[in-house]
Amino acid sequence: MASFRLLLASAYLCIDAGTLGAQTPKTFTPAEINAVHLVGSGLSGAGKPVVGPGTGGWRSGSNGVLYRGPNPRPEWQPLAASQTSGSVIKAGLLPAIKPIWELHLRDTIIRPGGDGFYYMTGSSGDNIWAYNDGVELWRSKDLNSWEYRGLIWGVEKDGTWEKQWLNLHDKPARAVWAPEISYVKGNYFVCLSMAPGGVSILRSTTGKPEGPYQNILKDSSKPIVDGIDATLFEDEDGKVYFTWSKANRVVRMKDDMSGFAEDFHVITLLDPDHNPRHHAPKCEGRGMNDLGHEGAVLFKANGRYYLGAADEYEGRYSSCVAVADNVYGPYHMRHEAVPCGGGTGFFKDRQGNWWCTYFGNDDQSPWREKPGLVKVTFAPDGKIVVAKDQPAFVLQTPVKQ
Repeated sequence: MASFRLLLASAYLCIDAGTLGAQTPKTFTPAEINAVHLVGSGLSGAGKPVVGPGTGGWRSGSNGVLYRGPNPRPEWQPLAASQTSGSVIKAGLLPAIKPIWELHLRDTIIRPGGDGFYYMTGSSGDNIWAYNDGVELWRSKDLNSWEYRGLIWGVEKDGTWEKQWLNLHDKPARAVWAPEISYVKGNYFVCLSMAPGGVSILRSTTGKPEGPYQNILKDSSKPIVDGIDATLFEDEDGKVYFTWSKANRVVRMKDDMSGFAEDFHVITLLDPDHNPRHHAPKCEGRGMNDLGHEGAVLFKANGRYYLGAADEYEGRYSSCVAVADNVYGPYHMRHEAVPCGGGTGFFKDRQGNWWCTYFGNDDQSPWREKPGLVKVTFAPDGKIVVAKDQPAFVLQTPVKQ
């Protein structure tokens, strides 16, 4: 879930646009719905500074809650689902990073605001596979210390179509997946997905990141598109673009952000990566001609456009990104941008540094479902690479011998 990242019992599930409309209708009893609320809180809350390396952590799954509460104990986490080897660090693919905040958060997204703060959102709550209360928000001046701003949009209080309890693998679900805050057109917008599919775009009615928020559509009784993992990108000329899911289509928004201004542009890859080890096994049936299968990202750096999606790359849940000279492509040079860094996004800080957010979604990662940052830079050919000079606040403190 730049979106919710569907990883079920170590097997990836391909989610395409149309998921919501294609699901089998099912009516759940009040008892079935009430049982969902017993699994834990719908909020992740304020969090706290990280003590130590921050390794380990949470792990959720659709076959049941594999953790419970803010501090999971080992007996609540089957080994196959909760273990983190940190092998991506041991292999030298990432530096010894630690979470930036002790907080249960999937699909971490950080964006600069218009007020000097950075804002963080993501999939929150004790069991994001079943339900949560809505969109939570955190802010920071330095990307290091975070302040909780609370629940800025609630499903029950603010939702319309989002209030439905939907069928996710024959269980009731009402969960906000991969909410993403963006400051575009001088205002704050939130893209969100509802399990197992359906996207809303919300606009702040006050110009403040805390909202309140309203759906951009006059008819807010239905999603703007089916699917998951939506993102907005504002180009240097002020035009705003939308993509979602596996980033195989891009569309320009209307100038007043009230909807789409055109038909969707289908994205072409000039040189698809056909190595099956660079794709999720269940997605190989599409011919491996795509960027990935969820977690869309779109941004511009150094005059180049970058479009990507999360995929399973050598067993890692990574964001696979391609490059183009035009926002609509064609794109080329698909590559693994940040190992284990899939399902998040990229942003430039106020000092001109580029970052990839991180949350940990596979056993090669050093932690699970906590917010992190990896500083990135760009190779001469345009590929994204992990920067060698990571700041101290994202690194583990070396153990004294």
